[in-house]
Amino acid sequence: MVTIATQGLSVALGRRPVLHDVDTRLEPGALIGVIGPNGAGKSTLVRALLGLVPATSGGVAIDGVPVAAIRRADLARRIAYLPQGQTLHWPLTVERLVALGRLPHLAPFSRIGAADLAAIDRAIAQADIGHLRGRVATELSGGERARVLLARALAVEADALIADEPLAALDPGHQLEVMALLRVQAEAGALVVAVLHDLTLAARHCDRLLLLHEGRLVADGPPDTVLTAERMAEIYGVRAWIGRLEGRRLVVPLDHHG
Repeated sequence: MVTIATQGLSVALGRRPVLHDVDTRLEPGALIGVIGPNGAGKSTLVRALLGLVPATSGGVAIDGVPVAAIRRADLARRIAYLPQGQTLHWPLTVERLVALGRLPHLAPFSRIGAADLAAIDRAIAQADIGHLRGRVATELSGGERARVLLARALAVEADALIADEPLAALDPGHQLEVMALLRVQAEAGALVVAVLHDLTLAARHCDRLLLLHEGRLVADGPPDTVLTAERMAEIYGVRAWIGRLEGRRLVVPLDHHG
């Protein structure tokens, strides 16, 4: 299992400070949502967790080891990453694209084995894309492509999964399915971190939320304590109704907060 911790993490992109003194500890067996307004630093945070952007101060440790000291190949086997807004350039079939998720487990010039094929089959089934298996990935709709790329990440079968906006381009039904799938991964013992914009889905499915605002971690805890009407007004600038329907927590923006 994988635990990720940050201490005093600050990041600048170019000369622009993006994250400021973020302290948190992310442990396995939980689905953790990263939320906040546009420009809050959500994507930068998850990229920093993977060592894809350097810290200007503070740092990130994976199981107590500085992320910069971990070989990229080892990190890729331990943490699967689904970035946002990926563009597909090569006309691979869906099955071959999902198979790329097994690359961290393969030695140079080695072939995919039975265990890899089984992992690919499991990922395709989990993402519910069996009917797309033989299609060319570049010809898929945006929603279909998003599910295929999620399957590629699942095929790694890593101990942790970091997904940046995994619900983008998905219709409501598939958004619910993806959140349920992430929930299953966490309940099986994985650490799952997802950048989310839909606050109702975040509130319903996540064990814990990290709320970022202007690069700072302003709240960290269960959804009931993080998502309040006061924070919706202060952070998002909206008046919101927060309540329950059929036992499910809902966050409904009503109007711009004057």
